Amino acid sequence: MRLRTLVIDAWSWLNYKPVMADPDRPANSRAFPELAGSWVPAADMRRLAAYKLLAAYDSNQAGQLAAVTGDHHGLERRELGDPSKLIDTTLGYLLGAEQTIVVPGADHAGNDKPSGGAAQAADLQERLRAWADKELWPLRIQQAERCAVRCGDGVFTLAWEPAKQRVLLRTYDPGFYFPEWDDGEQDSSEYPARVHFAWELPADPVRGLKARVRRITYELGPIGAATQPGVTEDGRAIREQVVGAEGDPVLTVGDTLDAVTGAVQRTYPWAPGRPSTTTCYLSDAEWLLEDLGAAHDLYSLPPDKASYRVRSDGQVLHRLDLMCDFIPVVHVPNTIPDGGEHWGKSSLGTVLQLLDELAATDTDSASASATTGTPIVSLAGARLPIDRTTGQPLPVRVEAGTVWQLSDSGRMDALDTSAQLAELRQRIDHMLTRLAANTRLTTAGLGSLDPASVPSGYALQLALGPLDSLVGAMRLARAHKYQLLLRMVQRLHQAGQVWPAGESLPARLVWGAHTPTDRTTVLADVVSGYGAGVFSLETAVRMLQEAGYPIDEVAGEVERIQKRAFDQAARLADATGDNAAVRDYLGLPEADLVPTVPLIPTQPGQPASDAVPTSPAQATPLPPVATGRAGAGGVGPS
Repeated sequence: MRLRTLVIDAWSWLNYKPVMADPDRPANSRAFPELAGSWVPAADMRRLAAYKLLAAYDSNQAGQLAAVTGDHHGLERRELGDPSKLIDTTLGYLLGAEQTIVVPGADHAGNDKPSGGAAQAADLQERLRAWADKELWPLRIQQAERCAVRCGDGVFTLAWEPAKQRVLLRTYDPGFYFPEWDDGEQDSSEYPARVHFAWELPADPVRGLKARVRRITYELGPIGAATQPGVTEDGRAIREQVVGAEGDPVLTVGDTLDAVTGAVQRTYPWAPGRPSTTTCYLSDAEWLLEDLGAAHDLYSLPPDKASYRVRSDGQVLHRLDLMCDFIPVVHVPNTIPDGGEHWGKSSLGTVLQLLDELAATDTDSASASATTGTPIVSLAGARLPIDRTTGQPLPVRVEAGTVWQLSDSGRMDALDTSAQLAELRQRIDHMLTRLAANTRLTTAGLGSLDPASVPSGYALQLALGPLDSLVGAMRLARAHKYQLLLRMVQRLHQAGQVWPAGESLPARLVWGAHTPTDRTTVLADVVSGYGAGVFSLETAVRMLQEAGYPIDEVAGEVERIQKRAFDQAARLADATGDNAAVRDYLGLPEADLVPTVPLIPTQPGQPASDAVPTSPAQATPLPPVATGRAGAGGVGPS
């Protein structure tokens, strides 16, 4: 490789592979036949080849891929699932025990004097969690995140479904994802103005379908006139402008025309008082491969050859106005991208050669174990059995119960390869230890550390330090992405007019603990900290929830605790003298008003304590007062 051909990019860690050696056209026609199509952009060839190569490692097919590219020993390669184990282990630590949607301020909605917006935050949190339950949120996260850990990138898409009246969450293979930036864009980490999803559909002779390319496009653009489904002269479904009686374009209901600029404006539910001139258009079309030439690629497919799809509600997906000013697609990188970079890095990236060495050692170990279990035997002076038909000695095999008759000077020697097998096993252990160190999963994280060799819990915590930093960096790369996704979910429901309009509230995804937590220590900290008044009850309950205690909702748990906090209620009564506040603290209903014992007016010269009514008419009732001390059921002080 000459210096001029040395390429350093997001996938240069694969340059040692022959299939990736050519920076201009890395796709081998035998290894990657689907990448040989003319519609695949040349700039994306290395990325797509890297995705397929990593998928081969995940499915124990790296040897088959090597055999296709010219390695004659590739089919003999032993692959024992180490790459897949690394992916699944990393994914497990990344996701933690659970994933929870949290809206800041929602836990304080049940307080006596909640902060401004607490009720709105609690309502949004409940809506998001109900939506996540319907859309199988944990399952979708695992689908996308496993792709991200393996390939370096994962993709979520959101789409409003009129029939279900909610947003649908879907995941795509990153090999189908093609973002497009405008000319002159300096930072590709910025959100693209156009996003494509494209893949090839094979021919189906039974149904009479030819090989096709399907492309789904999301594009930001200026708001235009209203459109409706139509048909071209050759029968293709398209969208056409709606015109009025005088032939003028008609605007969508709610849009206005700025008389100064001539631009169409729209006020979205999440931005009241701030008109926007931008919307997102969706197109979903297919092209026959035979209609595409060498000059056509994904970004320049001929529009006159497109066959647009029709949605279930009859809308033609040809620049369909989605009534939102953002692209409902979220790209999730596995790592924090470098400056100006868009793509993440696979968790297998830096240790791929180490995995190759491990597979080669496993192959050698299998060969050595074969000669150790069935050794090679050398015989001298033995009388071998003769084939009576040919008169030639029969092949000799070492089997249980075999007896050879040797002459006086005969000798039998066996080749002992157990020492080589032991050395190969030690090499495998060494490579696994190095693999744990280089991936930062640590031997404790991979489960190969003997628990008896750990002197204390603090020593184990120090051993898991690299794993903590790895998980922290991976979650940091995803924090903003999931905030963006939850904001889009909220706005699409507002655009569908099923959630109340208003400014978008921040929502985030809280990951569970990725390592075992000492619950006893956390509980002791909570008891001492809350008892000393260092932090609130809400914070204490959240600490217990993050430690793994079975607490479904912080606000509900706080309410249940307060209903039984009679000592705190008594102190509240002594401090305020407000019985209504005490009953509200305990979650009790307002007390009914009860009459007090009427006082009998005294007669002249008679003490009030000695007055005894002589008849009911002498008793003058007084206005009733509220009940007394909370929880006692008595009357108030006279």
